[in-house]
Amino acid sequence: MNSVNKKWIWFIPPINIAAEGLHTAIPLFVIHLGGGIREVSIMIAIHYGAAALGSILWGQVLDKYHAQKAVLMVSFLAIIACCMWLYFTNSIGPVYVISPLTGFFLTARSPVTQMLVMETSQNNQWSKFFARTSILSTFGSLGAMLIGSVWSLYFDSRQYFAICALSAGVALVISTQISKTHFHIERHAIAHSIHGIQHSFGHFRIQHHFVFPKIPNIHDYKHIISILKGKISHEIGFLFLANLLFYFGSNIYFTALTPFLKSLHLSDSVVFTLYLIQTGAMAAIFFVAPKLISKAGEEKSTFLSYLPRILGVLIAAFLITIFSGYVLLSFAILSMCLMVVGFSIFTTANSVILFKAIPKGFEGTYLGVNSSMVGLGVFGGALTTGFVAVTFNYTVTFAIASIVLFASLILFRFYLHHRVSEKNIDQ
Repeated sequence: MNSVNKKWIWFIPPINIAAEGLHTAIPLFVIHLGGGIREVSIMIAIHYGAAALGSILWGQVLDKYHAQKAVLMVSFLAIIACCMWLYFTNSIGPVYVISPLTGFFLTARSPVTQMLVMETSQNNQWSKFFARTSILSTFGSLGAMLIGSVWSLYFDSRQYFAICALSAGVALVISTQISKTHFHIERHAIAHSIHGIQHSFGHFRIQHHFVFPKIPNIHDYKHIISILKGKISHEIGFLFLANLLFYFGSNIYFTALTPFLKSLHLSDSVVFTLYLIQTGAMAAIFFVAPKLISKAGEEKSTFLSYLPRILGVLIAAFLITIFSGYVLLSFAILSMCLMVVGFSIFTTANSVILFKAIPKGFEGTYLGVNSSMVGLGVFGGALTTGFVAVTFNYTVTFAIASIVLFASLILFRFYLHHRVSEKNIDQ
Protein backbone atom coordinates (compact mmCIF):
# COMPACT_ATOMS: atom_id res chain seq x y z
CA MET A 1 0.00 0.00 0.00
CA ASN A 2 2.80 2.42 0.88
CA SER A 3 4.36 1.92 -2.55
CA VAL A 4 1.27 3.25 -4.34
CA ASN A 5 1.96 6.52 -6.16
CA LYS A 6 0.49 9.42 -4.20
CA LYS A 7 1.76 12.23 -6.44
CA TRP A 8 -1.81 12.70 -7.64
CA ILE A 9 -2.52 14.67 -4.46
CA TRP A 10 -0.77 17.72 -5.94
CA PHE A 11 -3.60 18.31 -8.39
CA ILE A 12 -5.62 19.66 -5.45
CA PRO A 13 -4.03 23.15 -5.10
CA PRO A 14 -4.21 24.15 -8.80
CA ILE A 15 -7.75 22.86 -9.33
CA ASN A 16 -8.83 24.70 -6.19
CA ILE A 17 -7.26 27.86 -7.58
CA ALA A 18 -9.40 27.40 -10.67
CA ALA A 19 -12.53 26.44 -8.70
CA GLU A 20 -12.39 29.22 -6.11
CA GLY A 21 -11.38 31.67 -8.81
CA LEU A 22 -14.44 30.80 -10.86
CA HIS A 23 -16.76 30.96 -7.84
CA THR A 24 -15.61 34.49 -7.09
CA ALA A 25 -14.96 35.81 -10.60
CA ILE A 26 -18.19 34.67 -12.29
CA PRO A 27 -20.49 36.90 -10.13
CA LEU A 28 -18.05 39.79 -10.62
CA PHE A 29 -18.05 39.13 -14.37
CA VAL A 30 -21.86 39.06 -14.49
CA ILE A 31 -21.93 42.45 -12.77
CA HIS A 32 -19.21 43.68 -15.17
CA LEU A 33 -21.46 42.66 -18.09
CA GLY A 34 -24.32 44.74 -16.69
CA GLY A 35 -26.12 42.12 -14.59
CA GLY A 36 -27.32 42.52 -11.03
CA ILE A 37 -28.38 40.49 -8.03
CA ARG A 38 -31.21 38.78 -10.00
CA GLU A 39 -28.80 37.44 -12.61
CA VAL A 40 -26.19 36.46 -10.02
CA SER A 41 -28.74 34.58 -7.91
CA ILE A 42 -29.93 32.58 -10.92
CA MET A 43 -26.33 31.77 -11.89
CA ILE A 44 -25.54 30.51 -8.40
CA ALA A 45 -28.79 28.54 -8.10
CA ILE A 46 -28.28 26.64 -11.36
CA HIS A 47 -24.59 26.19 -10.53
CA TYR A 48 -25.38 24.36 -7.30
CA GLY A 49 -28.32 22.54 -8.86
CA ALA A 50 -25.97 21.16 -11.52
CA ALA A 51 -23.40 20.35 -8.82
CA ALA A 52 -25.96 18.22 -6.96
CA LEU A 53 -26.88 16.43 -10.17
CA GLY A 54 -23.20 15.97 -11.00
CA SER A 55 -22.51 14.48 -7.57
CA ILE A 56 -25.11 11.79 -8.29
CA LEU A 57 -24.06 11.06 -11.87
CA TRP A 58 -20.30 11.11 -11.29
CA GLY A 59 -20.82 8.80 -8.34
CA GLN A 60 -22.67 6.33 -10.52
CA VAL A 61 -19.85 6.42 -13.09
CA LEU A 62 -17.21 5.88 -10.42
CA ASP A 63 -19.06 2.96 -8.86
CA LYS A 64 -19.57 1.25 -12.20
CA TYR A 65 -16.23 1.86 -13.92
CA HIS A 66 -13.78 2.85 -11.11
CA ALA A 67 -12.37 5.36 -13.61
CA GLN A 68 -11.03 8.03 -11.24
CA LYS A 69 -8.30 9.16 -13.61
CA ALA A 70 -10.63 9.40 -16.60
CA VAL A 71 -13.29 11.27 -14.59
CA LEU A 72 -10.76 13.82 -13.38
CA MET A 73 -9.24 14.37 -16.82
CA VAL A 74 -12.64 14.80 -18.47
CA SER A 75 -13.80 17.23 -15.77
CA PHE A 76 -10.57 19.25 -15.87
CA LEU A 77 -10.72 19.49 -19.67
CA ALA A 78 -14.30 20.72 -19.38
CA ILE A 79 -13.28 23.35 -16.82
CA ILE A 80 -10.50 24.58 -19.13
CA ALA A 81 -13.05 24.87 -21.95
CA CYS A 82 -15.47 26.78 -19.68
CA CYS A 83 -12.73 29.19 -18.60
CA MET A 84 -11.75 29.95 -22.19
CA TRP A 85 -15.41 30.32 -23.15
CA LEU A 86 -15.80 32.90 -20.39
CA TYR A 87 -12.67 34.66 -21.61
CA PHE A 88 -14.21 35.22 -25.03
CA THR A 89 -17.75 35.96 -23.79
CA ASN A 90 -19.15 39.47 -24.22
CA SER A 91 -22.73 38.99 -22.99
CA ILE A 92 -24.54 37.45 -20.04
CA GLY A 93 -26.44 34.84 -22.08
CA PRO A 94 -23.63 32.25 -22.41
CA VAL A 95 -22.88 32.49 -18.68
CA TYR A 96 -26.26 30.88 -17.98
CA VAL A 97 -24.82 27.79 -19.68
CA ILE A 98 -21.25 28.03 -18.40
CA SER A 99 -22.20 28.44 -14.73
CA PRO A 100 -24.06 25.09 -14.39
CA LEU A 101 -21.38 23.37 -16.48
CA THR A 102 -18.69 24.46 -14.03
CA GLY A 103 -20.83 23.23 -11.12
CA PHE A 104 -21.42 19.89 -12.80
CA PHE A 105 -17.77 19.20 -13.63
CA LEU A 106 -16.12 20.73 -10.56
CA THR A 107 -18.08 18.47 -8.23
CA ALA A 108 -16.45 15.38 -9.78
CA ARG A 109 -13.17 15.97 -7.96
CA SER A 110 -14.67 15.57 -4.48
CA PRO A 111 -15.72 11.86 -4.64
CA VAL A 112 -12.61 11.04 -6.70
CA THR A 113 -10.37 12.58 -4.02
CA GLN A 114 -12.14 10.66 -1.26
CA MET A 115 -11.86 7.37 -3.10
CA LEU A 116 -8.20 7.92 -3.97
CA VAL A 117 -7.34 8.73 -0.35
CA MET A 118 -8.99 5.51 0.83
CA GLU A 119 -7.49 3.39 -1.95
CA THR A 120 -3.91 4.66 -1.71
CA SER A 121 -3.47 4.65 2.08
CA GLN A 122 -4.11 2.29 4.96
CA ASN A 123 -7.29 2.88 6.93
CA ASN A 124 -5.32 3.93 10.02
CA GLN A 125 -3.81 6.72 7.87
CA TRP A 126 -7.07 8.01 6.39
CA SER A 127 -7.51 10.79 8.94
CA LYS A 128 -3.98 12.09 8.32
CA PHE A 129 -4.30 11.86 4.53
CA PHE A 130 -7.72 13.55 4.48
CA ALA A 131 -6.29 16.34 6.64
CA ARG A 132 -3.48 16.78 4.12
CA THR A 133 -5.92 17.10 1.22
CA SER A 134 -7.91 19.68 3.20
CA ILE A 135 -4.78 21.73 3.85
CA LEU A 136 -3.83 21.61 0.17
CA SER A 137 -7.38 22.67 -0.75
CA THR A 138 -7.07 25.64 1.58
CA PHE A 139 -3.75 26.66 0.06
CA GLY A 140 -5.40 26.54 -3.36
CA SER A 141 -8.26 28.72 -2.15
CA LEU A 142 -5.84 31.23 -0.62
CA GLY A 143 -3.83 31.24 -3.84
CA ALA A 144 -6.94 31.98 -5.90
CA MET A 145 -7.90 34.97 -3.77
CA LEU A 146 -4.32 36.29 -3.60
CA ILE A 147 -3.90 36.08 -7.38
CA GLY A 148 -7.31 37.68 -7.87
CA SER A 149 -6.62 40.59 -5.53
CA VAL A 150 -3.36 41.44 -7.34
CA TRP A 151 -4.55 40.57 -10.87
CA SER A 152 -7.67 42.73 -10.55
CA LEU A 153 -5.53 45.79 -9.95
CA TYR A 154 -4.39 45.69 -13.56
CA PHE A 155 -6.98 43.64 -15.47
CA ASP A 156 -10.72 43.00 -15.35
CA SER A 157 -12.34 39.71 -14.42
CA ARG A 158 -12.26 38.47 -18.02
CA GLN A 159 -8.47 38.06 -18.03
CA TYR A 160 -8.62 36.26 -14.69
CA PHE A 161 -10.37 33.35 -16.41
CA ALA A 162 -7.14 32.70 -18.32
CA ILE A 163 -5.42 32.13 -14.96
CA CYS A 164 -8.19 29.71 -13.99
CA ALA A 165 -7.73 27.84 -17.28
CA LEU A 166 -3.97 27.63 -16.72
CA SER A 167 -4.46 26.29 -13.18
CA ALA A 168 -6.92 23.66 -14.41
CA GLY A 169 -4.37 22.71 -17.08
CA VAL A 170 -1.70 22.17 -14.42
CA ALA A 171 -4.15 20.00 -12.46
CA LEU A 172 -4.87 18.03 -15.63
CA VAL A 173 -1.17 17.27 -16.16
CA ILE A 174 -0.70 16.22 -12.53
CA SER A 175 -3.77 13.96 -12.65
CA THR A 176 -1.94 11.80 -15.20
CA GLN A 177 0.11 10.58 -12.20
CA ILE A 178 -2.87 8.56 -10.95
CA SER A 179 -2.08 4.87 -11.24
CA LYS A 180 -4.20 1.77 -10.79
CA THR A 181 -4.57 0.54 -7.24
CA HIS A 182 -4.67 -3.03 -6.01
CA PHE A 183 -8.27 -2.74 -4.85
CA HIS A 184 -11.26 -0.47 -5.35
CA ILE A 185 -13.30 1.42 -2.79
CA GLU A 186 -17.00 1.72 -3.47
CA ARG A 187 -18.49 5.14 -2.78
CA HIS A 188 -20.80 3.46 -0.28
CA ALA A 189 -17.72 2.73 1.85
CA ILE A 190 -17.21 6.47 2.30
CA ALA A 191 -20.54 6.58 4.11
CA HIS A 192 -19.13 4.19 6.73
CA SER A 193 -16.04 6.34 7.40
CA ILE A 194 -16.27 9.37 9.65
CA HIS A 195 -13.05 10.61 8.04
CA GLY A 196 -14.64 10.63 4.60
CA ILE A 197 -17.80 12.34 5.87
CA GLN A 198 -15.90 15.03 7.74
CA HIS A 199 -13.79 15.68 4.65
CA SER A 200 -16.96 16.16 2.60
CA PHE A 201 -18.57 18.58 5.06
CA GLY A 202 -15.37 20.31 6.14
CA HIS A 203 -14.98 22.47 3.04
CA PHE A 204 -16.22 26.01 2.60
CA ARG A 205 -17.81 25.52 -0.80
CA ILE A 206 -21.27 24.06 -0.40
CA GLN A 207 -21.01 21.82 -3.46
CA HIS A 208 -18.58 19.63 -1.48
CA HIS A 209 -21.44 18.83 0.88
CA PHE A 210 -23.36 16.76 -1.66
CA VAL A 211 -22.79 13.10 -0.74
CA PHE A 212 -25.06 10.62 -2.51
CA PRO A 213 -23.87 7.03 -1.82
CA LYS A 214 -27.45 6.05 -2.67
CA ILE A 215 -30.10 7.99 -4.56
CA PRO A 216 -32.97 8.48 -2.08
CA ASN A 217 -36.59 7.63 -2.91
CA ILE A 218 -39.76 9.11 -1.45
CA HIS A 219 -39.91 6.49 1.33
CA ASP A 220 -36.52 7.62 2.61
CA TYR A 221 -38.05 10.98 3.55
CA LYS A 222 -40.57 9.40 5.93
CA HIS A 223 -39.07 10.99 9.06
CA ILE A 224 -39.32 14.45 7.50
CA ILE A 225 -42.82 13.84 6.12
CA SER A 226 -44.07 12.62 9.51
CA ILE A 227 -42.85 15.82 11.21
CA LEU A 228 -44.59 17.94 8.57
CA LYS A 229 -47.76 15.99 9.38
CA GLY A 230 -47.37 16.77 13.08
CA LYS A 231 -45.96 13.41 14.14
CA ILE A 232 -42.45 12.33 15.10
CA SER A 233 -41.27 8.95 13.85
CA HIS A 234 -37.57 9.65 14.45
CA GLU A 235 -35.77 12.72 15.79
CA ILE A 236 -33.32 12.69 12.88
CA GLY A 237 -36.08 14.34 10.83
CA PHE A 238 -35.55 17.51 12.87
CA LEU A 239 -31.83 17.35 12.07
CA PHE A 240 -32.54 17.09 8.34
CA LEU A 241 -34.90 20.09 8.48
CA ALA A 242 -32.43 22.08 10.60
CA ASN A 243 -29.74 21.44 7.98
CA LEU A 244 -32.13 22.46 5.20
CA LEU A 245 -32.77 25.85 6.82
CA PHE A 246 -29.12 26.28 7.80
CA TYR A 247 -27.95 26.02 4.20
CA PHE A 248 -30.96 28.00 2.98
CA GLY A 249 -30.15 30.96 5.23
CA SER A 250 -26.41 30.65 4.70
CA ASN A 251 -26.70 30.69 0.93
CA ILE A 252 -28.90 33.78 1.03
CA TYR A 253 -25.92 35.53 2.60
CA PHE A 254 -23.28 34.08 0.29
CA THR A 255 -25.34 34.67 -2.85
CA ALA A 256 -25.95 38.31 -1.95
CA LEU A 257 -22.43 38.97 -0.70
CA THR A 258 -20.56 39.77 -3.94
CA PRO A 259 -23.32 41.95 -5.49
CA PHE A 260 -23.72 43.63 -2.09
CA LEU A 261 -20.02 44.46 -1.89
CA LYS A 262 -20.06 45.78 -5.46
CA SER A 263 -23.12 47.93 -4.66
CA LEU A 264 -20.91 49.66 -2.09
CA HIS A 265 -18.63 50.66 -4.99
CA LEU A 266 -15.76 48.40 -3.95
CA SER A 267 -13.30 47.43 -6.66
CA ASP A 268 -12.81 43.83 -7.80
CA SER A 269 -9.38 43.85 -6.15
CA VAL A 270 -10.89 44.84 -2.80
CA VAL A 271 -13.57 42.15 -3.12
CA PHE A 272 -10.91 39.52 -3.81
CA THR A 273 -8.91 40.82 -0.83
CA LEU A 274 -11.93 40.50 1.45
CA TYR A 275 -12.41 36.92 0.29
CA LEU A 276 -8.69 36.32 0.85
CA ILE A 277 -9.04 37.42 4.48
CA GLN A 278 -12.15 35.28 4.85
CA THR A 279 -10.35 32.25 3.43
CA GLY A 280 -7.45 32.89 5.80
CA ALA A 281 -9.89 32.90 8.73
CA MET A 282 -11.34 29.64 7.46
CA ALA A 283 -7.85 28.11 7.29
CA ALA A 284 -7.15 29.20 10.87
CA ILE A 285 -10.39 27.79 12.25
CA PHE A 286 -9.68 24.53 10.40
CA PHE A 287 -6.93 23.82 12.92
CA VAL A 288 -8.82 25.11 15.95
CA ALA A 289 -12.33 23.74 15.39
CA PRO A 290 -11.58 20.05 16.14
CA LYS A 291 -10.04 20.97 19.50
CA LEU A 292 -12.97 23.22 20.40
CA ILE A 293 -15.46 20.53 19.44
CA SER A 294 -13.61 17.81 21.38
CA LYS A 295 -13.75 19.95 24.52
CA ALA A 296 -17.30 21.25 24.22
CA GLY A 297 -18.89 18.25 22.49
CA GLU A 298 -20.60 18.09 19.11
CA GLU A 299 -24.06 19.14 20.30
CA LYS A 300 -22.93 22.20 22.26
CA SER A 301 -20.48 23.19 19.52
CA THR A 302 -23.21 23.04 16.88
CA PHE A 303 -25.52 25.10 19.07
CA LEU A 304 -22.83 27.73 19.73
CA SER A 305 -21.81 27.87 16.05
CA TYR A 306 -25.10 29.63 15.25
CA LEU A 307 -24.04 32.67 17.29
CA PRO A 308 -21.21 33.92 15.02
CA ARG A 309 -23.23 32.89 11.98
CA ILE A 310 -26.30 34.95 12.88
CA LEU A 311 -24.17 37.82 14.20
CA GLY A 312 -22.22 37.94 10.92
CA VAL A 313 -25.45 38.22 8.91
CA LEU A 314 -26.84 40.94 11.18
CA ILE A 315 -23.65 42.99 10.81
CA ALA A 316 -24.08 42.82 7.04
CA ALA A 317 -27.73 43.83 7.38
CA PHE A 318 -27.45 46.80 9.71
CA LEU A 319 -23.86 48.04 10.11
CA ILE A 320 -21.86 47.80 6.89
CA THR A 321 -24.07 50.10 4.81
CA ILE A 322 -24.09 53.01 7.28
CA PHE A 323 -20.31 53.48 7.23
CA SER A 324 -17.69 54.14 4.59
CA GLY A 325 -13.96 53.79 4.10
CA TYR A 326 -11.95 51.68 6.49
CA VAL A 327 -14.84 51.34 8.95
CA LEU A 328 -16.97 49.80 6.22
CA LEU A 329 -14.17 47.40 5.31
CA SER A 330 -13.63 46.50 8.97
CA PHE A 331 -17.28 45.55 9.43
CA ALA A 332 -17.25 43.64 6.13
CA ILE A 333 -14.22 41.66 7.29
CA LEU A 334 -15.83 41.00 10.66
CA SER A 335 -19.06 39.82 9.06
CA MET A 336 -17.33 37.52 6.56
CA CYS A 337 -14.97 36.03 9.13
CA LEU A 338 -17.75 35.38 11.62
CA MET A 339 -19.65 33.57 8.89
CA VAL A 340 -16.85 31.13 8.09
CA VAL A 341 -16.02 30.60 11.77
CA GLY A 342 -19.61 29.61 12.46
CA PHE A 343 -19.82 27.62 9.26
CA SER A 344 -16.62 25.65 9.92
CA ILE A 345 -17.60 24.73 13.46
CA PHE A 346 -21.14 23.83 12.41
CA THR A 347 -20.19 21.60 9.47
CA THR A 348 -17.45 19.81 11.41
CA ALA A 349 -19.60 19.12 14.47
CA ASN A 350 -22.75 18.47 12.46
CA SER A 351 -21.03 15.82 10.33
CA VAL A 352 -20.17 13.88 13.49
CA ILE A 353 -23.70 14.26 14.88
CA LEU A 354 -25.18 13.06 11.60
CA PHE A 355 -22.79 10.13 11.41
CA LYS A 356 -23.69 9.03 14.95
CA ALA A 357 -27.43 9.55 14.42
CA ILE A 358 -27.70 7.37 11.32
CA PRO A 359 -28.95 3.84 12.12
CA LYS A 360 -26.39 1.18 11.26
CA GLY A 361 -26.88 -0.15 7.75
CA PHE A 362 -28.68 2.98 6.50
CA GLU A 363 -25.66 5.24 6.00
CA GLY A 364 -26.05 5.60 2.25
CA THR A 365 -29.78 6.29 2.45
CA TYR A 366 -29.60 8.91 5.19
CA LEU A 367 -26.61 10.69 3.70
CA GLY A 368 -28.50 10.90 0.41
CA VAL A 369 -31.50 12.42 2.18
CA ASN A 370 -29.32 14.92 4.04
CA SER A 371 -27.52 15.90 0.83
CA SER A 372 -30.82 16.48 -0.91
CA MET A 373 -31.80 18.76 1.96
CA VAL A 374 -28.52 20.64 1.52
CA GLY A 375 -29.15 20.90 -2.21
CA LEU A 376 -32.69 22.14 -1.72
CA GLY A 377 -31.44 24.67 0.82
CA VAL A 378 -28.67 26.17 -1.33
CA PHE A 379 -30.84 26.19 -4.47
CA GLY A 380 -33.80 27.79 -2.69
CA GLY A 381 -31.56 30.22 -0.85
CA ALA A 382 -29.96 31.47 -4.07
CA LEU A 383 -33.29 31.99 -5.84
CA THR A 384 -34.82 33.67 -2.79
CA THR A 385 -31.92 36.11 -2.64
CA GLY A 386 -32.57 37.49 -6.11
CA PHE A 387 -36.31 37.90 -5.54
CA VAL A 388 -36.03 39.55 -2.11
CA ALA A 389 -33.09 41.84 -2.96
CA VAL A 390 -34.80 43.13 -6.10
CA THR A 391 -38.18 43.55 -4.39
CA PHE A 392 -36.81 45.13 -1.21
CA ASN A 393 -33.10 45.71 -0.49
CA TYR A 394 -30.00 44.03 0.89
CA THR A 395 -30.88 44.89 4.49
CA VAL A 396 -34.14 42.95 4.24
CA THR A 397 -32.34 40.12 2.43
CA PHE A 398 -29.78 39.68 5.19
CA ALA A 399 -32.45 40.08 7.88
CA ILE A 400 -34.43 37.22 6.32
CA ALA A 401 -31.25 35.12 6.24
CA SER A 402 -30.78 35.67 10.00
CA ILE A 403 -34.41 34.69 10.68
CA VAL A 404 -34.01 31.48 8.66
CA LEU A 405 -30.81 30.64 10.56
CA PHE A 406 -32.60 31.25 13.86
CA ALA A 407 -35.40 28.90 12.74
CA SER A 408 -32.71 26.30 11.97
CA LEU A 409 -31.39 26.74 15.51
CA ILE A 410 -34.89 26.11 16.92
CA LEU A 411 -35.20 22.90 14.89
CA PHE A 412 -31.80 21.76 16.11
CA ARG A 413 -33.00 22.34 19.68
CA PHE A 414 -36.03 20.16 18.92
CA TYR A 415 -33.68 17.47 17.66
CA LEU A 416 -31.62 17.57 20.86
CA HIS A 417 -34.75 17.59 23.03
CA HIS A 418 -36.33 14.58 21.37
CA ARG A 419 -33.04 12.68 21.25
CA VAL A 420 -32.58 13.15 24.99
CA SER A 421 -36.19 12.08 25.53
CA GLU A 422 -35.62 8.91 23.52
CA LYS A 423 -32.52 8.12 25.55
CA ASN A 424 -34.46 8.53 28.82
CA ILE A 425 -37.20 6.20 27.54
CA ASP A 426 -34.63 3.59 26.49
CA GLN A 427 -33.04 3.72 29.92
